[in-house]
Amino acid sequence: MFVNKKIEEASTIDSSFYTSESIFSNTKKIFENSWQFVTHHSNLVQKNAFPFFYLDEYINEPLLLLKDKNDELNCFSNVCTHRGNILVEKHCQIRDSLLCRYHGRKFNSQGDCVFMPKFENVKGFPSRSDNLTNVPFSKWYNFIFCSLGGKYKLNKFFSDMENRIGWMPIEDFVYTPELSKDYFVKANWALYCDNYLEGFHIPFVHHDLAKKFKYDEYAVELFPYSNLQLGIGKKGKDCFDLPKDSKDYGKNIIAYYFWIFPNMMFNFYPWGLSLNIIKPVSVNLTKVEFRSFVWDEEKLNIGAGSDLDKVEKEDEEIVELVQQGVNSRFYKKGRFSPSMETGVHHFHTLISDFMK
Repeated sequence: MFVNKKIEEASTIDSSFYTSESIFSNTKKIFENSWQFVTHHSNLVQKNAFPFFYLDEYINEPLLLLKDKNDELNCFSNVCTHRGNILVEKHCQIRDSLLCRYHGRKFNSQGDCVFMPKFENVKGFPSRSDNLTNVPFSKWYNFIFCSLGGKYKLNKFFSDMENRIGWMPIEDFVYTPELSKDYFVKANWALYCDNYLEGFHIPFVHHDLAKKFKYDEYAVELFPYSNLQLGIGKKGKDCFDLPKDSKDYGKNIIAYYFWIFPNMMFNFYPWGLSLNIIKPVSVNLTKVEFRSFVWDEEKLNIGAGSDLDKVEKEDEEIVELVQQGVNSRFYKKGRFSPSMETGVHHFHTLISDFMK
């Protein structure tokens, strides 16, 4: 899956990446060594135990976020160390300890095994292997993420986004379920990301959205594990009211489209954030989770972020056609536009690096 790092000489990743079952299975190493969104901290205010799967339907690793009485947060394996039972089955409130309902093994809020009935004569019990495994997790404002690999710090992926839009009151963004939605796209997860990572297609696919942008000023900036597409529009309420210390002060920005490798899209609009999580289901099926966090309700129906459902369906239609196309025996690779597809090329080079 080698991709030349010189875009002028590079070809896209081989079409087999989007169509091969064996490659799809092997792609798990990308997700295991990156960071995945778990939940917003507001979900742990009333109920302190949040069970989840690392990537449901793809990497079904049972995990648990648990906030103790001192508001300290931990992330554990959600599997009892006795016989493998799932410990916490639903989002709930737990007082002081976790109790396995299979044979009564008990764990404290730090994941230590503190009691097991009928184990009085077991030598060397409890040992460290009887405790729950700690799983790396980290927070960015009120957003919680975890990683199965722990090879990279979260900051490596998020620092460039933080430096650019950290002036926003992100800690005050409010999760809005009625504006959140799930989609299923009949295409490989990476094809969906490819489409997101370039504005090249906007005037051809999104006719209404294109009217809101100054297409000639659409810019892409690359960072080690992320990139930014900067949406420039006309003056007015569609644009951000930028502080003077912002790098972008004086620009008419209607959207910051930040992509975090490999599958997270942070779309900042004057009304708030649309967080899109791209989850592989099968080699040619992807779940896309839209999660909305509102900052200014009065701006919800204006600008580039005013009709996300329409834009999403337009993207789905074209991406599903591309999925059919990459299955062709006559298509293997394409070439990149050095001026319009730097984001896609960046994505493909990271896939190449992580798949080694």
